[in-house]
Amino acid sequence: MATQRLVVDPITRIEGHLRIEATLDDDNVITDAYSSGTMVRGLEIILKGRDPRDAWAFTQRACGVCTTVHAFASIRAVEDALDIIIPPNANYIRNLMIAQQYIHDHVMHFYHLHALDWVDVTAALSADTAATAEIQQSISPWPNASAGYFAGIQSQVQAIVDSGQLNLFANGYWGHPAMKLSPEVNLLATAHYLEALDWQKDVVKLHTIFGGKNPHPNFLVGGVPVPIDPNSVTGLNAERLTLIGQLIDNMVTFVDQVYIPDVLAIAPTYLDYAGLGEGLGNFLSYGEFPLDNEDPDGSLWIPRGMILGQDISTVHEFDPGDVEEFIAHSWYKYEDGKDKGLHPYKGETELNYTGPKPPYEHLNVEEDYSWLKAPRVNEMPMEVGPLARVLVLFASGHEPTVNAVQGVLNALSEAVGEEIGPSALFSTLGRTAARAIETQLIAHEMKNWYDGLIANIGSGDLQNANVDKWEPHTWPGHAEGFGYTEAPRGALGHWIVIDGGEIENYQLVVPTTWNASPRDHNDQPGAYEMSLVGTKLAHPEKPLEILRTIHSFDPCMACAIHLVDATGQEINEVDASPGLICKVYPSGS
Repeated sequence: MATQRLVVDPITRIEGHLRIEATLDDDNVITDAYSSGTMVRGLEIILKGRDPRDAWAFTQRACGVCTTVHAFASIRAVEDALDIIIPPNANYIRNLMIAQQYIHDHVMHFYHLHALDWVDVTAALSADTAATAEIQQSISPWPNASAGYFAGIQSQVQAIVDSGQLNLFANGYWGHPAMKLSPEVNLLATAHYLEALDWQKDVVKLHTIFGGKNPHPNFLVGGVPVPIDPNSVTGLNAERLTLIGQLIDNMVTFVDQVYIPDVLAIAPTYLDYAGLGEGLGNFLSYGEFPLDNEDPDGSLWIPRGMILGQDISTVHEFDPGDVEEFIAHSWYKYEDGKDKGLHPYKGETELNYTGPKPPYEHLNVEEDYSWLKAPRVNEMPMEVGPLARVLVLFASGHEPTVNAVQGVLNALSEAVGEEIGPSALFSTLGRTAARAIETQLIAHEMKNWYDGLIANIGSGDLQNANVDKWEPHTWPGHAEGFGYTEAPRGALGHWIVIDGGEIENYQLVVPTTWNASPRDHNDQPGAYEMSLVGTKLAHPEKPLEILRTIHSFDPCMACAIHLVDATGQEINEVDASPGLICKVYPSGS
């Protein structure tokens, strides 16, 4: 059987640079796929020798989207190493900030990074606006639901098309045979795409209140930086607490009345994707949202655990000590060889580019082909992200999750006239549905954390930080800490080793490193690579089907790989730490 190699580089509408190479058979079915991160990592080098209390300010700049989660993973790592317990108020505020990040990120992903894989914006121009209004009124009480409103949206899109410059709608695969929505649903989704752009301007205010700004809010080892004082002009006062309550209500309304109904309106048309993009069948959640500040690991609202082999009858325990990173097909080298795995406490970051000089036609996938390492749990590859979290919650018997999942499956079953069971979750469509489900669950849970914060402050508890162990003279000579969070894109871990008050070793194992990893020492593919196998392309020159599945993971390569390069010449020289000069080289050098 003849084969051809398809290259998609770069994958667009993601954060960072990702290359996918896929082998196709004569029927244009993918038989193998390879995922390559094409930028090089360097934060671990930059952090060495620095004050651990400052690490969050560096790590949150791994990405312009995932700022909050990297900061929290970093300060949790330091707090774990130094045995610091944060106050209850700080725990409530952190939970609210992380929850806001989820809701903001997931809504933005659905509309602005993923929707255009399913929605044909140009087809919306032929929609019957009255029929679109009827659809909107039938699925939700959202007020923007008149024929006149949708006619206005149609006019805006028409003006963009007539200009000849599609700007934010450029380079879509418009008219692709895999685009199947009716013109009316296309118009509905396009309208909400534009509304979501405005909506996000308000939701980020929660971060600016708690962290002073967005992106890159301020953080603090031992608590939160915002002073709590109901009578203060600049601190967390009554007016700002009221605004936070209003922001949470607005988030809940948009998720309930726009995001969830749109997912349910679009999904039945693409039910074939409930059987595509299956991936590994192994899922990992570090857990998130501690409910007890004194026992954060033992009181997680999203549980810690693993689902193995698609078996949702059992949640397996996860031990962070079982994580190792392998580099058998990565452009790094370890002192003891490329077939050895290293736990992050012992992690090494030594660059070793052995690939072809750009421009090149194909990667040498038999050797090294990515700047990403291959993290594994007991040498098993894992998928992380919204689907992993929802599966662990579902398998744990979390009643709101069980009800939400069953509600979505029932709605899809009714829409298509056949029973859709939980096995549909293991798919491209399942990842997209799981992201929506957890967004709704977290949005509603935010009210409980907000109420807890208000009650604490009302009782007179204004403590926002624990600084008893903030000074280096109180620290042990050697300390190690694991800082975790469940970023919107999945399990994020920071491991820190502190010696003599300075960072001796620091390793980030991020969600996209798990999902986008290359083959490991046992030739096991990562989640991206495995999820594409078996997918048939209608037009290989327009690989929309690849984008749909890869986008369902919401890649963030900027988190996985941190220094950008280009041409083959030294770009810059950075004073990375005392006594260390970090030279930044392009990929081909």
